[in-house]
Amino acid sequence: MRYGVLAKAYEELESTSKRLEMTDILVKLIKQTPVEILDKVIFLTQGKLHPSWLGLPVIGIAEKSAIKAVSLATGINIKIIDEKVKEIGDLGSAFEKFSTKKRQKTLISTPITVKRVYLTLDEIAQASGPGSADFKIRKLAGLLADVNKLEGKWILRTVLGKLRFGIADQTIMDALAIAFTGDKSSKPIIERGYNIHPNLGEIAKTLAKEGLSAIENMKIELFTPVRMMLAQRLSSIKEILEKLGGKCACEFKYDGERIQAHKSGKKVELYSRNLENATSQYPDVCELITQLKANETIVEGECVAINPESGELRPFQELMHRRRKYEIDDAIEKYPVCLFLFDILKKGKTDLIDFPYTERRKILENIVRENDHLKLATAIISDNVTEIEAFFNTSIESGCEGIIAKSIKNDSVYQAGARGWLWIKLKESYQSKMVDSIDVVVVGAYWGRGKRARTYGALLCAILDEKEQKYKTICKVGSGFTDENLAGFIEKFEKNKMDIKPPKVISIIKPEPDIWFEPKFVMEVIGDELTLSPTHTAGFNSIRQNSGLAIRFPRFIRWREDKSPADITTESEVIDMYNQQLKQISQ
Repeated sequence: MRYGVLAKAYEELESTSKRLEMTDILVKLIKQTPVEILDKVIFLTQGKLHPSWLGLPVIGIAEKSAIKAVSLATGINIKIIDEKVKEIGDLGSAFEKFSTKKRQKTLISTPITVKRVYLTLDEIAQASGPGSADFKIRKLAGLLADVNKLEGKWILRTVLGKLRFGIADQTIMDALAIAFTGDKSSKPIIERGYNIHPNLGEIAKTLAKEGLSAIENMKIELFTPVRMMLAQRLSSIKEILEKLGGKCACEFKYDGERIQAHKSGKKVELYSRNLENATSQYPDVCELITQLKANETIVEGECVAINPESGELRPFQELMHRRRKYEIDDAIEKYPVCLFLFDILKKGKTDLIDFPYTERRKILENIVRENDHLKLATAIISDNVTEIEAFFNTSIESGCEGIIAKSIKNDSVYQAGARGWLWIKLKESYQSKMVDSIDVVVVGAYWGRGKRARTYGALLCAILDEKEQKYKTICKVGSGFTDENLAGFIEKFEKNKMDIKPPKVISIIKPEPDIWFEPKFVMEVIGDELTLSPTHTAGFNSIRQNSGLAIRFPRFIRWREDKSPADITTESEVIDMYNQQLKQISQ
């Protein structure tokens, strides 16, 4: 398959922001793609080479190196290319402006295939050690020497991580359902397969080769992370009990990093909430998992930093020191952790996600030998508001964030990848009318003044419209940052700068940000209350015509490196929070 077919599809995707049109374009592309390279086409369209949880190297070419490769491929001076990039704002688009007779002639005799592009990019990603930087430049230059303008544009955007057409996994699954089954009615089956095997390239290939039944019969596999179940939120214990049928399990909500641990014999791998491989960060946790009384298992828990002398829980920020790539032994000694296990997804050959919560908890209890660094999440089962309130207060006093209430009914399954009402979180009051803090993604920035003149003074933030897979603005955050936070803004966001509004961002705010960002960095914010706003698009028209929802006096709490943009607070959650706030005011 010619890479030009893929490049033309990308061009069409860039020209629309409508999800239905994007889906149609993807359906056409999928039907054109030979089965043997379908996974590669899916990965390239996602802007990656492999699922992130495999922990394989990413392409890793900086813009300066890519400019050198373009110069080698075209014979054009680096300064000229650099000036054109500054003028246009994008190396891929700049490449379209460059043309030589020699390169056009080469195209006639050397058609470039998707397979060649993928394998070359993978070879670039795998290169390491002395001389690898030059090797990557030469490899990319060799590829660019054989392509036309359009192909070069999209290869460069892929290399630099700037595809920009904003295709979400949900849209790809829509397209797979239509392409292979005729309509979207089969999407829930495909989505379930993806939730327990989050590899869309493999899902697509299996669907093409073996049909929908193969996806339906998929089992959980060791060392393939399961997409984690998420919780809804409510503002009172009374509401929670009503929602969960009058009686529920309650667990401490720990202020740490969620970990999914896979064990087979002595082999252990750990995955974070956004399915990144976290094994190297927590060798001590791996050792704890080997102590479980099960040869093969998948368990979930919260990894929390602790005071080595008192055993007291430390805040989430302390745990971030464990994200080092080097000096891990030193970090283990300075920032020891305790793993609080709360669920089990597999034991032996048996998948447990369709078992009720109480059965899963009992199985988990039977395989855990508790010690100072490995414990079961503290839990009770109750139908009494007073008892749960006391449990909640104990949680807060212990250094936790609140509680997670869980259904104990027969249908209390583990809903992989879903945010349902089987789990409900209740967090500590922040002495404000907002029910809870929320997680937002940064989509833009405004230059600061005075003390902040050399950095960004405020960040434009958005929540996720889960239906359209778009990001809708909800606040500008300028408070709560330390001097260290502010000083690091320019470097932190440098690689995500965009000259125009990202296609996945829905914004009507005026004035527009001085700089737009590709949505990547997640942070937790809190404010005084949620208010109606004519300038923000979160929940637009849901409460009042021509009004959205905004956070009044938003304040930065912390960066959430453990979350991806797909994990942030959703539009429906914010609407629920606003309605709960109205209830509180009226009481």
